[in-house]
Amino acid sequence: MASAIAAATKVPRKVFRELHGVVVTSGLMDRTVKVRVGGQKFNKFLQKHFDDPKQYLVHDPNNSLRTGDVVAIMPGFITSKSKRHVVKHIIAPAGTPIEERPPIPTLDELWDGKDAERAAKKERKLLREKAQAAEEAIELAERLVRHATKEIALREKIISLQKVD
Repeated sequence: MASAIAAATKVPRKVFRELHGVVVTSGLMDRTVKVRVGGQKFNKFLQKHFDDPKQYLVHDPNNSLRTGDVVAIMPGFITSKSKRHVVKHIIAPAGTPIEERPPIPTLDELWDGKDAERAAKKERKLLREKAQAAEEAIELAERLVRHATKEIALREKIISLQKVD
């Protein structure tokens, strides 16, 4: 019931631009490939455009990309310090056909996975906070017991001193 309500009130995801590039390196890092995306840079002095390709580390969730594949990538999917892009789909495979490779997850599947990770992290944080609060309560109770025992010992000492007088 709750999941149906959540699905009905689901906020649409932000759509990012799509970049096209060629996989330069694959298989060296787990679930990561390097993609070269073409670009141009204008030199004001020469009044001329020059090629300025950029290379990005891209998240490949199922290790389905091979060197030479032409792929579409999407920025805005932060996975680690250096990975800021995710594979959207394969445009032209190199070598093995797409059917023989592991499937590339859809954007909805990727976002659902991110949401599940966030929910698990939030739950772990709540459990940690509850455990910390319980430890603080136990520590406070122990302090109160120590204080009470000291107070009782002090009263007994005062009573014994009054009896001696």
